[in-house]
Amino acid sequence: MSATDVEMMGLTSAEVAERAADGRSNAFTQQSSRSVSSIIRANVLTLFNGIIAACFLVLLLLGRWQDALFGISAIANTVIGSVQEFRAKAALDKLALLHAPRARVRRDGVVTEVAVGGVVLDDRLVLRAGDQVPADARVATSARLQLDESMLTGESDAVDKAPGDDVLSGSVVIAGEGEAIVVRAGADSFANRLASEAKKFSLVASELRTSIDKVLRVVAWIVGPIALLVFNAQMFVFGGWEQAIESGDWRQAAVNTIAALVAMIPLGLVLMTSIAFAVGAVKLARQQVLVQELAAVEGLARVDLICLDKTGTLTEGSIVFDAEHPLGAAADDAAGGCAGWRSVLAWYGGEPDANATARCLAEAYDDVPSAAPVARIPFSSARKWSAVAFATGAASAAGAEVAGSWVLGGPEMVFPDNRLADDARGLAASGLRTLVLARSAEPLDEVSEALPAGLEPVALVTFRERIRPDAAETLAYFAEQGVAVRIISGDNPATVAAIARSVGLDAADGFDARQLPEEPAELAAVLAQHLVFGRVTPDQKKAIVIALKQAGHTVAMTGDGVNDALAIKEADIGIAMESGSAATKAVARIVLLDGRFSHLPRVVAEGRQVIANIERVSMLFLTKTVWATGLALLFGVFVLAFPFLPRQLSVVDGLTIGIPAFFLALMPNARRYVPGFLRRSLSFAIPAGIVVALAVFFYSWAATQAGIGEDELRTGSTLLLTIIGLWVLIVLSRPIDGWKILIIGSMMVGLILVYSVPLATEFLVFVDPSIVTAVLVLAVSVVSIGAIEVIRAVHRRYVRRTALFDPSTTP
Repeated sequence: MSATDVEMMGLTSAEVAERAADGRSNAFTQQSSRSVSSIIRANVLTLFNGIIAACFLVLLLLGRWQDALFGISAIANTVIGSVQEFRAKAALDKLALLHAPRARVRRDGVVTEVAVGGVVLDDRLVLRAGDQVPADARVATSARLQLDESMLTGESDAVDKAPGDDVLSGSVVIAGEGEAIVVRAGADSFANRLASEAKKFSLVASELRTSIDKVLRVVAWIVGPIALLVFNAQMFVFGGWEQAIESGDWRQAAVNTIAALVAMIPLGLVLMTSIAFAVGAVKLARQQVLVQELAAVEGLARVDLICLDKTGTLTEGSIVFDAEHPLGAAADDAAGGCAGWRSVLAWYGGEPDANATARCLAEAYDDVPSAAPVARIPFSSARKWSAVAFATGAASAAGAEVAGSWVLGGPEMVFPDNRLADDARGLAASGLRTLVLARSAEPLDEVSEALPAGLEPVALVTFRERIRPDAAETLAYFAEQGVAVRIISGDNPATVAAIARSVGLDAADGFDARQLPEEPAELAAVLAQHLVFGRVTPDQKKAIVIALKQAGHTVAMTGDGVNDALAIKEADIGIAMESGSAATKAVARIVLLDGRFSHLPRVVAEGRQVIANIERVSMLFLTKTVWATGLALLFGVFVLAFPFLPRQLSVVDGLTIGIPAFFLALMPNARRYVPGFLRRSLSFAIPAGIVVALAVFFYSWAATQAGIGEDELRTGSTLLLTIIGLWVLIVLSRPIDGWKILIIGSMMVGLILVYSVPLATEFLVFVDPSIVTAVLVLAVSVVSIGAIEVIRAVHRRYVRRTALFDPSTTP
């Protein structure tokens, strides 16, 4: 038996067992994107959770559960953060490119079906129409074998495979049959390598989250030393360490220290940001937009460049008949004997194995020839034409003559002499797919599959991709908002450029990605000069996104095929269509459930609302962090009793920050995003926080000098802090209108109730203030309010100088 005969037999059972035993099989276990334990550790075992937990535990051990209300925010932050990451993990864990449960192989000369994981290296795959290729292989035999590789490469046309050609795992056989030898399997196969790279876990870049983390890191560095400073001061307030320990006053010193520390940590800001993201995601879900990671709501509002795949984004992924353009003898059906050419097109449209392009002809032509063809050559993507021949005297149902050989294909392939170049070039430049129908009186040679002699062009037939009706309007919106656009597609550059022009982009020509440089800086330079790129591979799409990010852009990427998955994964914001592949949707941050591109402006608007409102809210929380840190330092350095209980600060926090911030974070706000969120917030929070800290410190010092008792001093301090805090809220909420009036009014009513309802005053240890306390609180409040008004005026001028947006929308 010859070597060829042995190869045709496929592997033996022993050879299969040997390869399976040493790991050369297609068995592949997808690694989880991130373990459950690592997610829990990242969200639970944090420094701030440790600080909060320690403070919470100390208060419980001291029997002061009333002062431990701050623990609720810490628990909520942990739960929300964990849920976000679990959702992202669940989406990635579902990612798989190979879906066929069984594969067909030839072993010991017999064709048998095995599990996809049971395929081994050097196995002989038997491929038939409808099969998904389970592993990378090289074609051994081909009987008009055609594969659809669009899911992997972006090329929309079917690809003919001849012996010696490679086939990729994940591609689908759409016509013909053949056999192929496995050359890469398991983790080395194209589909599994693509899936493994796409499954790498990452959270969307969020300026809000990053800025808040910076604040938390700074507080983390100073909280320890400040805790020791404050606790030491409180111990000396109670007569020194020895006396405080003997008398038991160390307990109150510990409570005072915890009050100072907890106020420094902006836990509410983290919680409020998560809530704003979540509410935005819910609102978008009602618009058929699925937000798979909450911070993506903010992310798209920051995008300044969006990359679009043509198919499935600008177009619907299907083509339709456009028009017929008669040539030569076909200009007059009565001349030249070609009266039946429309019937021939009808035959092509109704052919059972017609490709997607030919099927479009059935909508335009229905006069199918009554006689069956005597010869035919199927379409091949390699030669890009098909042919059919009818016997002498054959006619359509309407009596039109269709005898002779007919060829339908690409003009440059049917007429290599380029006699139709000028006609075809003009049509192709407008984004139309062009085929020529030609006729010959010579017979058709099915064996050689060669073009018949004496071909004459009869008509050019054009097809167009179905443009999404909302594409032009959406791109116009992005242009108005200063968001740049790049079209990156696997299709022909000229076709892509023409479609881009049809939706309003100023794209003169498409750039052939086969000429793209690999060096990132050079690639970025090319990307800055061109808008449209064709023949782009999946790896190039990813490289393009990386180069744009390195050039300083915040990049969004939209697409629907697996060939887009790596780029979507790499982009700051990945957007997938619901009609896209499961892998693409798994790695995307946002999925358009009804595939409507026009939803993106709504997503941008929602993101802007979140950013603008959180910026306003952050000034409230960061002001608190600054004054809390200032108070801790002042009372620690000057060894004064800290003038608050934790529960009193919790109430102030709720009335002046927490409750109103919740509503302010959800209000309409269309201000355009401008970088520098943290800088702008701190430019108000730091001076305002210093004013508040000095005001409370001065009042406390003056009240101590006046001999005011401990409970009344705390009552006055809380009242002073509440009044100033409410004014900060009023300043940051301007203009005060609509719901803001109700919100601020409700907080003022709450203030009155807290100081007047016996149950509340007893719980908060409030007492009726004396005349001295009332005068002091009033005087310090007036001075502080005046100082805050000056700070806000200066802050608005600073923002106008450093930001490029309308002053009327300043937060």
